Amino acid sequence: MNWDEPAPAADELPERLVRSDADGEDQAVEAALRPKDLGEFVGQERVRQQLDLVLKAAKKRGGTADHVLLSGAPGLGKTTLSMIIAAEMGAPIRITSGPAIQHAGDLAAILSSLQEGEVLFLDEIHRMSRPAEEMLYMAMEDFRVDVIVGKGPGATAIPLELPPFTLVGATTRAGLLPPPLRDRFGFTGHMEFYAPAELERVIHRSARLLDVELEGEGGAEIAGRSRGTPRIANRLLRRVRDYAQVRADGRITREIAVQALEVYEVDARGLDRLDRAVLRALLQLFGGGPVGLSTLAVAVGEERETVEEVAEPFLVREGLLARTPRGRVATRAAWTHLGLVPPQQPAGPGQGGLFGP
Repeated sequence: MNWDEPAPAADELPERLVRSDADGEDQAVEAALRPKDLGEFVGQERVRQQLDLVLKAAKKRGGTADHVLLSGAPGLGKTTLSMIIAAEMGAPIRITSGPAIQHAGDLAAILSSLQEGEVLFLDEIHRMSRPAEEMLYMAMEDFRVDVIVGKGPGATAIPLELPPFTLVGATTRAGLLPPPLRDRFGFTGHMEFYAPAELERVIHRSARLLDVELEGEGGAEIAGRSRGTPRIANRLLRRVRDYAQVRADGRITREIAVQALEVYEVDARGLDRLDRAVLRALLQLFGGGPVGLSTLAVAVGEERETVEEVAEPFLVREGLLARTPRGRVATRAAWTHLGLVPPQQPAGPGQGGLFGP
């Protein structure tokens, strides 16, 4: 990999294999790879154990499970867990999303058609409109909604009783949920990023289901580049499988995985071309910073929001970049990762330089 190549323009950036959102292909494959019960679900040990208790207690009581809120980054298994909840309770599941519910009437139509015990999965619940959100308060607590008929002084509120149901809300930004809504969930689980060993188990399970011959070290190589996210791990597995089938004998070894992921420009730490472009600009053009976000975005030919929301979170989590009041600053690990030597920073009175004394 040539670290000295110029940063690519925005229209030259390939589709990111390490993005955490799902496209049409991901959704189709994930449907086939999803575990069907909690025992088959890999990782999230604490959430899994707690949820198992909640569901078993509800079944013993013969009632519906408490409302469940799942928070965490995309691709960690929130949708999968919602389907497992429905399967464990032996109930049907209805799937919708916050952005699709823009009016209280939209939510009322969904709630009024629910069956008793049904699971309603509401993805990106923090993006639901405020009127629908306020209607949801009463639906979750009292299993009732008030439907407004008419307008102005002649408007009438007609109470509509709902059958008991379980709401499973999923959010990537739990802090945006208002406290009254959060308080109405009986169980809240936060999904953590996966350890490499857990991702290896996910990858080997997916390889069996996809009928891919995968050696242990090959799975470990893919897991180490998957950013702690099962969705990314499964996507990389499929791309490595393609490479192995076209340029090898179809068997995925460590060497084949390394060669394939070099072709797709995903390095040993899971950084792709955009991530490295941001680091190169920060290091080579601005001496490691500090530099403003807008300036950094112009340097890599990307929108400010793309750098801030797509590239930065992982770079910060990996300890390669730091956000400071003065701007973005590269860490020593960033210089090391790109094989560069950090400049010596003069120390002020009583202070060390940027990388310590």
